[in-house]
Amino acid sequence: MKRGFFTIMAAQFFSSLADNAIFIVAIELLRSGSAPSWHAAALVPMFALFYVILAPFVGAFADAKPKSDVMFFSNAIKIVGCLFMLFGSHPIFAYAIVGLGAAIYSPAKYGILTELLPASQLVKANGWIEGLTIGSIILGVLLGGQLVGHPVSHYLLSCDLPLIDTFVDTPAEAAICILVAVYAVAAWFNTRIPLTGVESRPLPKNLFTLLPDFWLCNKRLWQDKLGQISLSTTTLFWGVSGNLRYIVLAWSAAALGYTTTQASNLVGVVAVGTAAGAIIASMYCRLDKAPSVMPLGIGMGLLILLLNFIDNVWVAAPFLVLLGAFGGYLVVPMNALLQHRGHNLMGAGRSIAVQNFNEQLCILSLGIGYTYSTSHGLSSFGAITVFGLLVAGVMWLIKRWHASNLIHYKDIVDHQLEVARNDNLHD
Repeated sequence: MKRGFFTIMAAQFFSSLADNAIFIVAIELLRSGSAPSWHAAALVPMFALFYVILAPFVGAFADAKPKSDVMFFSNAIKIVGCLFMLFGSHPIFAYAIVGLGAAIYSPAKYGILTELLPASQLVKANGWIEGLTIGSIILGVLLGGQLVGHPVSHYLLSCDLPLIDTFVDTPAEAAICILVAVYAVAAWFNTRIPLTGVESRPLPKNLFTLLPDFWLCNKRLWQDKLGQISLSTTTLFWGVSGNLRYIVLAWSAAALGYTTTQASNLVGVVAVGTAAGAIIASMYCRLDKAPSVMPLGIGMGLLILLLNFIDNVWVAAPFLVLLGAFGGYLVVPMNALLQHRGHNLMGAGRSIAVQNFNEQLCILSLGIGYTYSTSHGLSSFGAITVFGLLVAGVMWLIKRWHASNLIHYKDIVDHQLEVARNDNLHD
C-alpha cells in the first residue's frame, strides 16, 4: 500500500471514532432529559437525512476539489454539530448537523481509494478501511459509553480551569468537549494526505444541473448487471445495520437490564465480529468472486431472529461476534465490486454518492418506520423479528435476481467478471 493510504486510514479512524461516540452521548442526553423513547430512535434517520438530500451534489463536490480538503471541511462541520449540542440545541438537530458533515465526507473518503490505488488492491484496501472503520465503531461506542459513565465523567468534571467558568456541568457536556478534540485530530490528519494527481472535475455554475446527471448515474448503476446486485446488497446491509445499532441498545436494556454504558459495550461486540469478517474477506475473497458471499446475508438475517431467545450476556457476546462476522465478510467484497463498477461507469465521487444515496435512503426509510412503530408501542423484540425476516427474505430475492442475470445475461455478466478478474491479476 502507498504511504498516503495509511494517512487516510488514520484520518478515517479518528473521524469515525467521534461519529460513533457522539451517537452514544446524544442518546444519553435524551435519556437524562427524560425525552420520549422515540426521540433516541429518531437519531438514526436524522443522521441519514443529509446523505439523501445532498446525494446529487456531494459526489460532484468531492470530484471538484482535492479530496483531502473535502474531508477537512467535513470534519469542521462535525465540530460545529458538536458545539450546537454542547450549547443547548436539541440533540436530534445537532446530530443531524454531524450527519451533514458525514454526508460530505463519505464520497471523498471512498473516492480517494480509487484514485490512489489500482483496482487489484481495492478489496484489500476496503478490507483495511472497513476493518479500521469498524474498529473505530467498537472503540467509539465504548468511548461514548465510558465518557458518560460515572467514573470517567466524574474525573472530567473535576478538571475545572481556575478562574474560568467553562459551563460544562454534566457528563454529556464533558464528553462532547473530548469529542471535539478527536474531530480536530482527524482534521489534522486530513491536511497530511498527499495529492493523488487525479484531475478535478469542475462544478457547474448551476448546481441544479447536477440533478439529471445524478439520476442518470443512479440509473446506470442500477442497470449494470453486477452493479445492481452489489448495490442492492450493500444498501440492505447498511440500511439494517444503521438501525440495528440502536436496536441492540434497546434490546440490551429490555433483555439484560443494561444501562447506556453497559449496552454500548455490546454494540462494540457486534463491531468486533464485523471487523474480523472484513479482514478475513480482504485476505481470501477476490473481486471476481464477490457475488458468492450472498448466502451469508441470508444467514445473517436468520441469526438476527435468534436474538429474541437470548437473555444471558455470556451467550449474547459470542453470538453477536458471529453475527458481526457474517456481515463483515458479506459487505467488504460487495462494496469493492460496487466501487469497481461505479468507478468504471461514472467516476469515483459520483459512484460513491449514488451508493450513499441508496444506502442512507434505506437507513432513513427503515429508521422512520422504526421510530413511528416505537412511538406506537413496538418493542425491541418485535423490531428484531421484523429486521431479521427482512434481511433473510430480501437477500434471498437478491440471490435469485443474480441467478436470473446469469441465465439471461450470461455474456454481459461473464464479461464484467472477467474484467474484475483481470484487474485482480493486473499490477
